[in-house]
Amino acid sequence: MPTQSMSRSEILADYGPIAGFRDAGPRQRIAAGMPAGTVTDDTEQAVLLAGLLIEGRGHVDPRVFAARLLDWEQGMRARGSLDLLGPSTTAALRSLTDGESPLTSGRFGSTNGAAMRIAPVGIAFGLEPLGAFVDAVTEANLVTHNTTLGIGSAAAVGAAVSAGIAGATLTGAITAAVTAAAEGERRGHWVAGASIAARIRWAVGHLTGLPEDNQADAVCALIGTSVAAQESVVAALALAAVSRDPWRTLCLVAGLGGDTDTIAAICGAVLGSVHGLRAWPTAELDALRLVNDLDLAPLVDGLLELRRERRG
Repeated sequence: MPTQSMSRSEILADYGPIAGFRDAGPRQRIAAGMPAGTVTDDTEQAVLLAGLLIEGRGHVDPRVFAARLLDWEQGMRARGSLDLLGPSTTAALRSLTDGESPLTSGRFGSTNGAAMRIAPVGIAFGLEPLGAFVDAVTEANLVTHNTTLGIGSAAAVGAAVSAGIAGATLTGAITAAVTAAAEGERRGHWVAGASIAARIRWAVGHLTGLPEDNQADAVCALIGTSVAAQESVVAALALAAVSRDPWRTLCLVAGLGGDTDTIAAICGAVLGSVHGLRAWPTAELDALRLVNDLDLAPLVDGLLELRRERRG
């Protein structure tokens, strides 16, 4: 939260090395004045999607999703937050409001908005058969990110989470991400951009060959940390792949600059699915629960029940 959309040098100047939750600093405009541990739009939208999945017994009605997103944004504005809908989602919802079909409203959505909120699908759906899993990812993002990059990036994150829930190692989760990304990139409207699957493979290989102290520099210089799916989503998965300590990895992500809250949300979802709650310091978990009005346990139970139903 405190470092989102800031440059790496600004983050270092305002906060120093990140080692835990921090209050929003003087140059944080999006979440100005927010206390340490406050979640951002990534978590808020993931919670919204989780509720819709449970209500729809695994299905997401695109028009209901659109209405809930618009209501959510109004609530954020009322709270004085500038942490609002991203560019792809905003454009898609405007088109839908103007009468466009949900089948085409997301035809330009190629940023990371789908991937940042997709974790609930990974919890609710197993990976087999892969086609059915990617169908669920596509349905959840149809209205805003119905593109090769949008679906491919969301499928990658969702698959890594699903694999982790099923007991996969970190290597297995990233392998699942690459496979699902390749399948996802066959869906939706084509948009120009490098393959998510290919970039994940390359980025993981590149970071693996570097000393740990040089990995952050490589992410900023070569992978990128912008809202583009082929930057932030790839960076998150590559950093998860080489993580030796989940919490230290998220602190590193928070200092990268750019779309830090989304990269951390994705990276944390994958590492959390593999390692469980033991990955996170107890004090930080307590702060998260105290600061935010989030009742996550019923959502988790509902999503896991959907997963059990499909397993038969």
